[in-house]
Amino acid sequence: MAIVITVAQQKGGTGKTTIAANLAAALAGGRRVALLDIDPQGSLTRWYGLRLERPGLARMTFSSVSGWRLTAELDRLKREHDFVVVDSPPQIDTEAKLAVRGATLVLIPVQPSPPDVWAAEGTLKLAAEERRPAAIVLNRVPAASRQKDLVVGGLTARGLPLLRAAIGNRTGFVDAFAAGLGVTESAPRSSAAREVRALMDELLEMTR
Repeated sequence: MAIVITVAQQKGGTGKTTIAANLAAALAGGRRVALLDIDPQGSLTRWYGLRLERPGLARMTFSSVSGWRLTAELDRLKREHDFVVVDSPPQIDTEAKLAVRGATLVLIPVQPSPPDVWAAEGTLKLAAEERRPAAIVLNRVPAASRQKDLVVGGLTARGLPLLRAAIGNRTGFVDAFAAGLGVTESAPRSSAAREVRALMDELLEMTR
């Protein structure tokens, strides 16, 4: 049975879809990986469409469903893959709840700003209600940011589940996404790729 990582955050603009795409691309090397897009914006669907135009990349299964079909589709993907990465809607609705309920781990992207931290509290509450483990990953972190230190200190002081890995605010992520790639594919030796691999390794350690 697959490990399901649901990327969830009730606030939009946190880089949720970019993390889902990059995590799936990194995991796809030697593993059976599926992507499930249930975000109505469909950005991950467009990314995967660009990916299909590039032969020779690591293969992954892609699905986009909504409504009553979600649970059945997630169960199907779990039977046939090692990992399923779910990109959920940027709000707490029925579909987001179902995606969290079906998760092995809920991954919550948070930019180093108070509004993102406040929004993460709702997602953490939902994960707790569904009895699913959750972890916060700092995303789009500036190279030098006093705000990051304040956010990290605040999260740590409150005992919230903050991952060691963090994702920087790097143009490489934008360039790779626009080409249907993950940064581990477009620039495997870059700082961005190292950050994604560190995130992947930490998640593998948590879900092993």
